[in-house]
Amino acid sequence: MDFFEFLNYAVTPYHTVDFLKKALFADGIALMERGGALITVREPKKCSPQSKFRIALAHTDFPALKIAPNPDKSGAGVCTLHSEIYGSPLFTSWLDRDLGYAGLLAFEKNGRVESKLIRGQKLFRISQLAIHLNRGVNQDGLKVNPQTDLDALWCAANGCSCTKDASAKFVNALQAELADDERLLDFDVQLFDAQGANAGGFNDEWIYSGRLDNLSSCHAIAEGILAADANENDFLVAAFMNNEEVGSNTREGAAGNFLRSALEDVWTSSGRPLSTLNSALSVSMALSIDMAHAVHPNFPQKHEANHSPVLGGGVVLKANSQKRYASDVMSSAQFKLLCEQANVSYQTFITRNDMPCGSTVGPTISADLGIPTVDIGEPMLSMHSIREMIAIKDHADMIKLVSSLYV
Repeated sequence: MDFFEFLNYAVTPYHTVDFLKKALFADGIALMERGGALITVREPKKCSPQSKFRIALAHTDFPALKIAPNPDKSGAGVCTLHSEIYGSPLFTSWLDRDLGYAGLLAFEKNGRVESKLIRGQKLFRISQLAIHLNRGVNQDGLKVNPQTDLDALWCAANGCSCTKDASAKFVNALQAELADDERLLDFDVQLFDAQGANAGGFNDEWIYSGRLDNLSSCHAIAEGILAADANENDFLVAAFMNNEEVGSNTREGAAGNFLRSALEDVWTSSGRPLSTLNSALSVSMALSIDMAHAVHPNFPQKHEANHSPVLGGGVVLKANSQKRYASDVMSSAQFKLLCEQANVSYQTFITRNDMPCGSTVGPTISADLGIPTVDIGEPMLSMHSIREMIAIKDHADMIKLVSSLYV
């Protein structure tokens, strides 16, 4: 599964699932889909009392600007689109960028609600105020008001080809994506960085792209399960959950019932009683794979000195005594053993005591399923920027590690 092709296609969670679904379905893996989430399972050759689960989890979503339900504004001869903030994007990184738009349309056809993925062909922009009109910006720093400063410029106010009247409406552009007998009812459309993924660095040792958090993890998991054969006794599970960036408390998220119900279905369909599922989960293993903060060479003081992962230094074990990560002494030990077996180097990250710690799907899944879980990730720079950076070596190591889990 080509990494750059995946990064360039997966511009929304729906597109992420669409790409993964096609790749995994072609390999004959069982699929369960729920909106922007996907769960895949390779069943064992033989289910037995010793059967358990080997699970790798990631999330399909990423910080973004979602086009509001009634987005249209105009001024100074320009039509603009108002957006809602999804997750916690780095606002300044969205300025003066080529922005595409994509998402899911819900429409009525013959009295039924249907849906369609779209990806617009036009480029929009959020223009920054010129330095001549903001003289102190380089000294005082740019402060972005998300309510007033992130409206996207999308067409001239007069003569817009997407409208049938003098007032440009974005829904008209979306309706034009549908057939004549299809009537738009609703949409979930977001802006995205339209620049494609590229190799970077003097020796092409890095990858520059939007959405690396957390498409890198999704790709590594997909590569791992595609390379795996059916295990003798264990279920091999790849879970791609949605809405992590906004807390996971949705029907498609880790706090919903999607993963548990999927595991219950495959467990009982294999002939095992549901009453034995929790015991199997308690001796299973889950890798919660999200991205990790590499130490920034210009800001080394932002890291705890003895826990400062570097680009190219290997997979990162993420630990937190406040349990913002699911890693505990036993799951971390299992991870280290897995690294040894896969010949993969690892690094350890904890946040500074005077800084808050982020979280992942790991604690939620571990608490709900009672499954030993370790939080890991690839080190990266510019996390939550519209364009992020990782090392090619670390991504290769993550693929090797997930593949080792599934052996």
